[in-house]
Parts: sequence; structure tokens; C-alpha cells
Amino acid sequence: MCPEYNVEEFKRRYPRLADEVFGGKAVKLALRVSILDPWRGYIPTAVDYIRRCRTVEEAFEVIDYLVKRNELSFEEAERLRAKLREGGIDAFGGRKEDDYYYKQAMRYWGVARTRETKPARETEGEEVLEEST
Repeated sequence: MCPEYNVEEFKRRYPRLADEVFGGKAVKLALRVSILDPWRGYIPTAVDYIRRCRTVEEAFEVIDYLVKRNELSFEEAERLRAKLREGGIDAFGGRKEDDYYYKQAMRYWGVARTRETKPARETEGEEVLEEST
């Protein structure tokens, strides 16, 4: 819990801080970052789920589950089952590792962090930084 001070008592106890808070020169800094999140609004497809499966049997279970929840049409399910019978999970691009999305996120955000920022323009009392491309 913070103690309450009246303004005069605050100025007496903390004169330098009071100068900064009440009378110091203010500098405004605005930072504009234009990084898009590639996963915003992303909804995995049936193929994404299949590629996470360890066995073909597990992939068939995933397809059945998606059909039962009406997230996959019967016709699309049959097409996926046929492709699965012919080529296995590799027919969908191979199995995704357990930490696939984590690695993708680290790669994406690692690139985003290494981008430099540079002063774009100065306005009266305000400096605006923009991301360099």
C-alpha cells in the first residue's frame, strides 16, 4: 500500500523527483512497430492435425473425430483417408515434430527482434521511431 502525500509534503521530501514530476522538461517518445503476427486468427486444418499424428491409425482417428464434430465433410474425409491409405502420413508432407510451432515462432520472432529501428522523423517535442525494412 502506498502512503498518501499532499503536494507540498512530496516536494519537501523528494525535491528532485518533484522537479521531474511537476516541472521537469518532458520528452514524448512514440514507437511504431509494424510486425504482423502470422498466427493471429490461424485455425488448423485437418492436414495440420494429421501431420501431428505418430501413426496412420491415429490419423484415421483424427479424421473420424473431425467428421463427428462436423469440422470436416464426409467427402473430404474420404479423400483424406484414401490419400492416407496410399501414402501414409508422408503423403501430407511428413510428420510435424512435437515442437514444430514453437520452433516456427522462435524463428519468426528472432527475425523480428533483429530488425533495427531508426528515427523516422521528429515532430515538435516528439520523436517517432519506425521499423526499418
